[in-house]
Amino acid sequence: MANGSKRKAALKTLGKVAGVAGSFALATAGAPGAAHAAKKAVEVVETVDNTKKIIAGGAAVIGAGLVGMKAMGGNAQDFLEAEPYWDQSTVPVNVYKNKAPFTGKVVSTKRIVGPKATGETCHIIIDHNGDFPYWEGQSWGVIPPGTREKDGKPHAVRLYSIASSRYGDDMTGKTGSLCVRRATYWCPELKADDPAKKGICSNFLCDTNPGDEITMTGPAGKVMLMPEEDPNTDYIMVATGTGIAPYRGFIRRLFNEDTPAARAYKGEAWLFLGVANSDALLYDDEFQEAKSRFPDNLRIDYALSREQTNAKGGKMYIQDKVEEYADEVFTKLENGAHIYFCGLKGMMPGIQDMLKGVAEKKGIDYDEWLKKLKKAKQWHVEVY
Repeated sequence: MANGSKRKAALKTLGKVAGVAGSFALATAGAPGAAHAAKKAVEVVETVDNTKKIIAGGAAVIGAGLVGMKAMGGNAQDFLEAEPYWDQSTVPVNVYKNKAPFTGKVVSTKRIVGPKATGETCHIIIDHNGDFPYWEGQSWGVIPPGTREKDGKPHAVRLYSIASSRYGDDMTGKTGSLCVRRATYWCPELKADDPAKKGICSNFLCDTNPGDEITMTGPAGKVMLMPEEDPNTDYIMVATGTGIAPYRGFIRRLFNEDTPAARAYKGEAWLFLGVANSDALLYDDEFQEAKSRFPDNLRIDYALSREQTNAKGGKMYIQDKVEEYADEVFTKLENGAHIYFCGLKGMMPGIQDMLKGVAEKKGIDYDEWLKKLKKAKQWHVEVY
């Protein structure tokens, strides 16, 4: 086929696909992933003719569809963005402090694990009326009510990673959520949980009801933020248990919402989560739904210690699961990927030993390699 005919055919195909995608975006105004669906249409046509003008033309058609979507009342998540969206100079930090905290109200508290999970984990949505902004990867401080028995002073602040994007679960920008495991102590003598030794704050949060007030501080931290300037950045997210919280915010922002970050993102987000068993998996339904729409951009691997065995025949812990992909993880980091760790600090030695082994096989000085990653801000750790 002559060049001119080929270009005309490609443009015609692009027009059809872009039109369908634009119509779909309009028809599903505000629905999670509508903008992504439109964007993917252009990527499909790119294989017909890799011509910048064709792609630009398609993008314009899609853009017009998205503008129409907003005009029809779509809930595009763009009203809490920096300018440009990846600029981190305006990240809110410690807006509310211990002496002048914020009072939020519980919208809902829901158990999110199955009956065979080890312990109880709750998802708690808190209404802040848009007065307590935060970014994905940050934490809220919670001051439980009452005083300490030993000295009668108010309880200290407990930090919890925020489990939602900045737009909240309802995408209004007026709520945020926490993922909290109820801390209990099993007394071997009583053969029951000892209420005198239960976690003060986690039990308070898991026992809340709609309308209850929560005294809060923050938002805290910048170490777990996503560097969004390069949309091709790969994110490797390693979590144990409730350490999943910040990654839920990441995944919602990149794959479930109509954000500038989502429209631009072309990298791979790779989630590793370690829990005891299938009943203890957190937000799996959300993650699998997002993965079904973006199989090339979202990857998920679970380590279920009571259901799976590692290569040596022992229990499968998070470090064992990451080790299965050691070379690939190492290569991604060499190519600029960012790796995040959130959860129990006990996972760190095993993962670092594994990476050190890979480095040695490649003749690379591990300590220097790690120092380089940290200097480039590719290494993000928030463990407890």
